[in-house]
Amino acid sequence: MQRCPTKLWIVRHGESAGNVARDAAHAAGGAVININARDVDVPLSQLGERQANALGRWFGSLPAGERPDVVLSSPYLRAQSTAKAVQVKGGLVPDFGHLVIDERLREKEFGILDRLTRLGIEQRHPELADARSRLGKFYFRPPAGESWCDVILRLRSVLDTISLHYNGKRVLIVAHQVVVLCMRYLLENLDEAQILAIDAEGDVANCAVTEYTTQPPESPHGLTLKRYNFVAPLEREGAPITSAPDENVAAR
Repeated sequence: MQRCPTKLWIVRHGESAGNVARDAAHAAGGAVININARDVDVPLSQLGERQANALGRWFGSLPAGERPDVVLSSPYLRAQSTAKAVQVKGGLVPDFGHLVIDERLREKEFGILDRLTRLGIEQRHPELADARSRLGKFYFRPPAGESWCDVILRLRSVLDTISLHYNGKRVLIVAHQVVVLCMRYLLENLDEAQILAIDAEGDVANCAVTEYTTQPPESPHGLTLKRYNFVAPLEREGAPITSAPDENVAAR
């Protein structure tokens, strides 16, 4: 018998200060994204906090028996802050007292390309820009960074952990754009062309919901996609929709 949660939500964090800084760098035609904090320490923007609270209230509007039983989060501050807002605004406290922080849900690591815009990569590392163009983003691994395949490798073990510990539970994951996409790759048994086609359709919106259920269990993991990039929780609260990639769009 397939072991899996009865429902799985995968959510991208709210807009971060890094998203705002990236937009400013691109608008100015700059090579470097101007933010001083480590990527792990980048906080939500004020708008991101508003989005996270709106998402939490949406979860809180669900019947008590349909809300998450457990919340897993990337260790990055922007993801943890989003997850905690969902806990508080969604009425999940004090049902469980803490988040489950899992470093395998962290953002894709950009290595030496961190904080560089597309222009910055082309100017400072033209050989890497050429390599990425030839290999494609799915397989390209910048020095000291990760490819999408590297992210997928660590997420395979996350799904094993969820199957082992949260069988029959309702599980919420709060993480990052590439994590959302790579989880789709795994859960739906997609190939490189299919997941890159989904990515090309548009960015995952901040605090957008991707939801899987066990009805009917058609995927290799016993879960079926119900909705993707669902932003109605923000729309009903009047919270603006944002979808800027996390810091380095060229390396993503």
